[in-house]
Amino acid sequence: MSNAGRRRRSLTSIAPSPVSSSSFPSGAREAQAPPSQLPSWKFSQVLGELPLAAAAGGGGEGHDDGRLQDDGDTISAIEFDGRGEHLAAGDHAGRIILFRRIDDESHEQPPPPPASRAELERTDYTAAAPPAYAYMAEFQSHEQEVSSTQFDVLHSLEIGEKVKKLRWCARPNSSSLCMLATNDRTIKLWKVSEHRSRKGNGQSPPRRSTPTPASLSEIALLGEGDSGLRNGYYYEWASKKARNYLSPDSAEHSEKAGEVGEGYTAKCRRVFARAHVYNINSISNNCDGETFVSADDLRINLWHLEVTDQCFNIVDMKPADMEDLVEVITSAEFHPSSCSLLAFGSSRGFVRLVDLRQSALCDRNVRIFQDRGNSVQPRTLFTEIISCISDVKFTGDGKYLLTRDYMNLKLWDLRVESSPVATYKVHEFLRPKLSELYNNDCIFDRFSCCSSKGGDYFATGSYSNTFKVFSRAAANPNGTTLEASTNPYRSR
Repeated sequence: MSNAGRRRRSLTSIAPSPVSSSSFPSGAREAQAPPSQLPSWKFSQVLGELPLAAAAGGGGEGHDDGRLQDDGDTISAIEFDGRGEHLAAGDHAGRIILFRRIDDESHEQPPPPPASRAELERTDYTAAAPPAYAYMAEFQSHEQEVSSTQFDVLHSLEIGEKVKKLRWCARPNSSSLCMLATNDRTIKLWKVSEHRSRKGNGQSPPRRSTPTPASLSEIALLGEGDSGLRNGYYYEWASKKARNYLSPDSAEHSEKAGEVGEGYTAKCRRVFARAHVYNINSISNNCDGETFVSADDLRINLWHLEVTDQCFNIVDMKPADMEDLVEVITSAEFHPSSCSLLAFGSSRGFVRLVDLRQSALCDRNVRIFQDRGNSVQPRTLFTEIISCISDVKFTGDGKYLLTRDYMNLKLWDLRVESSPVATYKVHEFLRPKLSELYNNDCIFDRFSCCSSKGGDYFATGSYSNTFKVFSRAAANPNGTTLEASTNPYRSR
């Protein structure tokens, strides 16, 4: 993609500004610090080039020049890898943009530590610089699907190319990256490799070639006339042509590779399609490194990364009569260290924890997390709507669970299912305006959440380009409000 295209799309990075190292002894965790010594968050970096008007001071409220001009450049999904070395962002046009961490290269020689505490206090020495990322590669992941079998019958729309979710997979080697990307119906496994040009032959590296808009593997899968047959809770497609094409050793498959950046190539390794009738809302990798799940409104399917023609339906919430439908699945997430535990949220405000070892169809729950404290409050027309779970995330240690509904971010202990251990207020100021939000459908907006690797900090989005950061060590449940603006200079 041209620099002009990248200039319209930018990501704002916020990094903590740590207090002096005397407040954090060597080996101590930041969560152990008293609230008065918690880090203050400051603007760190914008990934991509800003519009000229925004860089000049525009882009605020009432300044249209600083806003994104092309909806295709709007970021729709973002994900760090497990070590924070790479960042992937997907947009509404079906593209994936990769960034790599470069601060280790630019700070190979850190400044020596101060000789004494007095010197430390004079210099306000900071042990670590904020992370820095640079553009790495970009490729087309999805295109608009025009097949009759890939049509959204609920909304009478064709399946768009918008990247809804990204998930990093285990690295096959030190020079390659793998990730899962999905739009509303089709999941793809991508492999991005470092490209080494041949030396000594006098030839320049091949010119960049954009991957084919609709991969042949996808056409082979979607072009077959036979539909997926349901056998109990097992889906299988007997498309020999598709299986042969998707083989990693096939000649057609190797032709899918193309240069996507200086020194990098991207290859679509697998296409997982035709398993969902409703739009996919989440995908999650298993810690076993071999399987993943994809969830839509009524079903959750279990896939193997090496098998594209079959999957197992492990959760099915579709009633015999759709008039009896009382809830839908909104998010699903694997446990970070126990490969048999899966959590998924619903529109009724429940989070169910299931064990895949109990039965092929996970119709029995190990835990049902429900905030029973809300039951004593008076119920209104909006009570069930605002209690809908929009996102579910485990903390890195797997002991806690984060859930996000319209009003709050809640932290749960896996051993306590009756009430959360902490409730962080996000949209409490909007409670008097629920009727107005209902009339303009804003009350149905969904927000994501995330946790730091150590589980000490949590973040979630809000309106007006703002997001909130909460600390488990702080007593303030309102957190810190930060702005992710197209004009970062106002955020300093």
